[in-house]
Amino acid sequence: MDDLKLLVLDNIRKIGVEVDEYLRKFNGTNDSYIMKITRSRFNNGEGKIRIDETIRDKDVFILSDVGNYGITYEMHDHIVPMSPDEHFQDIKRSISALSGYARRITVFMPLLYQSRQDKREGRESLDCSMALQELERLKINHLLTFDCHNRQVANAIPNLPFENFFPTNRILEDLIVNENICDDTIVVAPDEGALKRARFYADMLRCNVGSFYKRRDVTKLVNGKNPIVEHKYMGTDVNGKTVIVVDDMIASGSSIIDVGRKLKEEYHADKIFFITTFALFTEGIDIFNEAYIKGYFDKLYTTNLSYIPEDYKQNEWLEVVNCSKRIAEIIDCIHKGNSLGKIVDGKEGVFKLLDEKKTTLKRTRAIKY
Repeated sequence: MDDLKLLVLDNIRKIGVEVDEYLRKFNGTNDSYIMKITRSRFNNGEGKIRIDETIRDKDVFILSDVGNYGITYEMHDHIVPMSPDEHFQDIKRSISALSGYARRITVFMPLLYQSRQDKREGRESLDCSMALQELERLKINHLLTFDCHNRQVANAIPNLPFENFFPTNRILEDLIVNENICDDTIVVAPDEGALKRARFYADMLRCNVGSFYKRRDVTKLVNGKNPIVEHKYMGTDVNGKTVIVVDDMIASGSSIIDVGRKLKEEYHADKIFFITTFALFTEGIDIFNEAYIKGYFDKLYTTNLSYIPEDYKQNEWLEVVNCSKRIAEIIDCIHKGNSLGKIVDGKEGVFKLLDEKKTTLKRTRAIKY
């Protein structure tokens, strides 16, 4: 068996098992790549990580979902969920347990820790940069993530390889297969910050792009954010068309749902699909259930790259795209020193699926009429 090892923390266990299965298929082995570890948590909240097998000269990939609030523990006679801070601390504990033994240590955080606190305005903390620099000081060799909120944060660690991948083609593959994506499709950014991402999706779908202008009340702060005062659409007419609204993450969902409402009620869009890499649902899903009933959107496409409760997945409006194979392909390529070009691009596969889907739709319409 080669020297590849996966250190899979509890917060990403399901994905880790699927990644392990793919890696075994890729390499024709029945032996698991997941290493044996013990994660202990004391009743005062402190913890430790212990490696329960030899890892000398191994190429170790640490997998962690820092956003998983479904992991709980007992502290001072209370059951409490693990926070992103605690998950990140377990990553550092894992690195400490491996240091001096493993040949190479790669940290794979699909959801980058503190990625929304990536820049400083006034007297604020600069959490994402500080966390990345801490990993660099711990002497990891590689850092991998998906759809980083601001890729410029990599400038905080110029000497540490930082790879930022996108699940765009995986999401579009499922969207194209499941939905009637045709020439009457427009990609829309919910705000100016998401416009670059919307252009990329539009390029993949070979369609037009539009954007909303989001005006906020900077004099107020609600749940850590300035409340939105107005959403105004700028772009190609969406009347009677299919609209795809894309963003990197959804927190409470109020902003993107307001966009869906305006697209439906004021601009008379036909179908509305939301796409986001990370659906955090920080205030539950009642707001989405209500919006779906009112027709403000037809479906929400997201990924399994961050934790989503199992009962949420039962809703007909939610489609969770599995990216485990993509993670396995990335790990396999990096371990073997192969090019990541085909994994990063993926346009050809999307173009082929889109052309096949449009051809099928045209034939169906011809037979119908």
